[in-house]
Parts: sequence; C-alpha cells; structure tokens
Amino acid sequence: VQLQASGGGLVQAGGSLTLSCRASGTIFSLNDMAWYRQAPGKQRELVASITNDGSITYADVGAGRFTISRDGINQVGRLQMNSLKPEDTAVYYCHLSRAGTGYWGKGTQVTVSS
Repeated sequence: VQLQASGGGLVQAGGSLTLSCRASGTIFSLNDMAWYRQAPGKQRELVASITNDGSITYADVGAGRFTISRDGINQVGRLQMNSLKPEDTAVYYCHLSRAGTGYWGKGTQVTVSS
C-alpha cells in the first residue's frame, strides 16, 4: 500500500489549502482514512477522520474550518482547510486503516505565515 500526500505549501493566515492523498495497492473505499499533523517539537495529532461508510469526526483543531472527504472511485482522500492560522503549520499525513492494519503516507508540509 502506498499513500501519496500532496497539496501543501506556503499560505498566508486566513488562506486556504486543499490536501490530497492518493492511495494505491488497496481498495480505498474499504479503508478508514484520517489526516494527522505534526508540528516541530510536538506529537502527531489527529485532525480529522472518515470511516469507510462515511462517518466523519473532526478534532478540535480543525472543527469548523477543515473538511475531510473521500473519492473511492479515484482512490483519493482530501482535506480542505480554510481560515488557516499560523498554528496550523505542520507536516500533514494521511493514514489508511483496515482490520487493525494501518498505513502512513510521507506527509506534506503546510506553512502558514502571519
């Protein structure tokens, strides 16, 4: 299973970015998917998750600003991020899991300038 995250970059506070996570080697729609992030010197934290049947959970860090979605046909998961803040600066990782087995992508850097 390979996960390729993309869409990160440098954005000003208040701006938006959409991250994408393309999966191969698995049937994407059978997996739960989540986005995590890790800022320098901090632990990796959950941002949002979506189960294989579409149930969505947001952590407080992204509630009201971030939207997680998935496209099973194209094997792509997305994280739409609006109203970005400098504290959102981190490496963002996508994660797939199914039956107790999880897979991580390499991550994409998001930097929000003030």
